[in-house]
Amino acid sequence: MNFTAAGLSDVGLQREHNEDSFCIVAEHRLFVVADGMGGHRAGDIASRMATAEVKGFFEAAETDEGAWPDSKGTSLPVDQQRLVSAVELANQRIFQASIGNQSVQGMGTTIVGALFNRGERQIHIAHVGDSRAYRVRGGELTQITRDHSLLNDYLLVMPNLTEAQRQRLPSNVITRALGMQDAVAVDVCVENVQPGDVYVLCSDGLNGMVSDDRIRDLVHSAGGDIEWAAKALVSEANQNGGEDNITVVLVKITE
Repeated sequence: MNFTAAGLSDVGLQREHNEDSFCIVAEHRLFVVADGMGGHRAGDIASRMATAEVKGFFEAAETDEGAWPDSKGTSLPVDQQRLVSAVELANQRIFQASIGNQSVQGMGTTIVGALFNRGERQIHIAHVGDSRAYRVRGGELTQITRDHSLLNDYLLVMPNLTEAQRQRLPSNVITRALGMQDAVAVDVCVENVQPGDVYVLCSDGLNGMVSDDRIRDLVHSAGGDIEWAAKALVSEANQNGGEDNITVVLVKITE
C-alpha cells in the first residue's frame, strides 16, 4: 500500500498576505496544514514555525532514536505519540518566541497533521484548532476532526441548543491553538485506510467557503488526480468569495 500527495496554498481574494503554511514530507509519510493568526505578519511566522518544527522533529528523530517518545506508560500507539510530541514541541517553540519578541507577541496557529503507516494500513491524525481532516471514500465524505471552537464547546455541554441559540454564538472563535500557552492538548485519532481513500487536510479558508458536499464532489470527480482536485478546491473557494487564505493537502491511498 502506498500514497500520492499534493498540496496548494493561496492568499485568497481579501487578505494581503498568506498566513497559512503546509508541508508534505514524503519520506516520513507526513502531511501538515497550519493556519496562523496574530496580525502584523505574526500569523505567517507562527504557521511556518509549526510546519517546520513538526518536520524537523521527524527528521531529527530519524538519526537519533532517542528523540522518539517512549511508548511505555501511555496508551497511545507510537505513531500517535510521535505526532503529539512533534505538535507539542511546535507549541513550545511558538510560545517561547511569542513571549520573547514583542513584535510577534500573541501569535498562534491551528494545525492538522497526518502520518501514514503503510505497513499497518493506518493513518494517524492529530489536530489543534479548526483546521480540518476529511476522508473521501467511495463518493462519501466524512469529517474526521472536530473543530476546537466556542460553538462546539457549547454543544458538548448543551447539545440541545436551538438553532436560534446557535446563531447567537460566534462561529469563528477557536478555543485551542498552538502558541497560546506553554502546553496544549492535542486531539489524535487513527483511521484504517483502504485503496482509493483520499484524505483532505485544510485550513478553514477552504471549508468556510466550500460546502462539505462540494468538497466531496470535487475530490470524487477528480478521478484520482489529486493535483487537479487541489486546484479545483482552491478555485472554488475563491469563486465563492475567497474571504480567507486557502490551504489544502490531499493524500490518496493507492495499492
